Amino acid sequence: MKRHHRVVPLVAALALLGACATSPHADTAAPSGDKAKTADKPVYAGLDPVDDKNPFPSTYHPLPSITTALVGATVFTGTGARIDGGTVVLVDGKIAAVGKDIPVPAGAKVIDARGKYVTPGIIDAHSHLGVYASPSVWANSDGNEMTDPNTAQVWAEHSVWPQDPGFIRALEGGITTLEILPGSANLFGGRAVILKNVPGRTVQDKKFPGAPYGLKMACGENPKRVYGSKGRTPATRMGNVFGYRKAWIDAQEYRRKWDDYRRKLADYKAGKGDKAPDAPKRDLQMDTLAGVLDGSILVQNHCYRADEMAQMIDISHEFGFHIAMFHHGSEAYKIADILKKEDICVATWGEWWGFKMEAYDGIEENAALLQKAGVCTVIHSDDDILTQHLVQEATIALAAGRRMGIQIDEAEAIKWVTANPAKSIGVLDKTGTLEPGKMGDVVLWSADPFSVYATADQVFIDGALIYDRHDPAAQPKSDFELGQTGPAHPGPAGVGSGRPVLTTSTEQPQ
Repeated sequence: MKRHHRVVPLVAALALLGACATSPHADTAAPSGDKAKTADKPVYAGLDPVDDKNPFPSTYHPLPSITTALVGATVFTGTGARIDGGTVVLVDGKIAAVGKDIPVPAGAKVIDARGKYVTPGIIDAHSHLGVYASPSVWANSDGNEMTDPNTAQVWAEHSVWPQDPGFIRALEGGITTLEILPGSANLFGGRAVILKNVPGRTVQDKKFPGAPYGLKMACGENPKRVYGSKGRTPATRMGNVFGYRKAWIDAQEYRRKWDDYRRKLADYKAGKGDKAPDAPKRDLQMDTLAGVLDGSILVQNHCYRADEMAQMIDISHEFGFHIAMFHHGSEAYKIADILKKEDICVATWGEWWGFKMEAYDGIEENAALLQKAGVCTVIHSDDDILTQHLVQEATIALAAGRRMGIQIDEAEAIKWVTANPAKSIGVLDKTGTLEPGKMGDVVLWSADPFSVYATADQVFIDGALIYDRHDPAAQPKSDFELGQTGPAHPGPAGVGSGRPVLTTSTEQPQ
């Protein structure tokens, strides 16, 4: 839910990166020989929703990187391990080695990290940056398509403004990956997109390669308030559930039509029958829901109350899909055993509660209780300011758990903003932990990141130094900010080579 938007102070910098989008699709070849000659309809040519999941492909390319070794740090790996006096080596944009007393490659840039901390890049699994961009004016409010309870056909990426200064503010807080979701006005809000937090001229320049899409769904007060106030269904929670079930019934029927078409097409290609089948008409709304049913799109479900989470689980069982994560989850602690059994992650806050009735039973101990029960626990922002302080929000939840006697180690708690969100949005195989072979998404902190005094001193994405708090030449600025603040400086040496690099401000983030 997007409750409010703030105008973010215009500070810090952005190196533009650009690449031209090219279509990954080519028409499927027609059958050869006599079969092709006798068909009176063209054989399907790349329009099948199963084979056309990404008509807007990622054009992301990592910025140039150099072999780098961060030496002498306290390292939280994101796997639950803590290494004192550890070393993290980045080679060719990947994590090459992590450990104590490991050799540093010849010619590597060595960063003295003694007295500092290293973590995986921080992941915000619930963000509206870009779709509710700064400045917070009507022209930039593009997160909620409040025209129908089911807008599964819309995609958040088509609203993302890549020049939103909020992306840079988040980078200054160590955020390297974000899931950008539509708002929560509708039962089905549309597709979520996962972005690497790098400069880009287009949203496709920022799209995380190979990441799955999410489907934003919403329980509770928001949909019934939005449509009930218009005299439409849903106006109640029972109307919400009717809307979910009707949509999934329609999606099952749509999927059956396509499955039947594919069977007939396969038979035709195998020489059975004299006529190619007619493909069903594409329906963009149903494409998204069918993607959930086949497991390629992950359900990201805004839901506060425990009873409603249980109902959504029942609906998922009825229609045969899995809920990847409940977002906000203020009452998740009440059904922690069920969530553990279902392998559903929960994204929540440290202390936000009571701003509406369905958030009334939110407690600061929520995350700690979920962790104790073995639930995949995530701290998220849902806010353009909080995303800058996500580890501090995790600290609030950690401290609350300790006050009630739940002793969670910091090396485990860091998973709330690294490995667990990576799992929940489907990219844990690529990022979220400091393990050899994974993306070189790394944050060097000035102090223990669970301290209110800690700042993200350096941020690496795919091994490239994207942000350096102490080097104005490595502080990105968006096009929107150019001309808003001080003089330009040369871009960071070795970063953005071959691409236009635009420059800098010596001001500190607010």
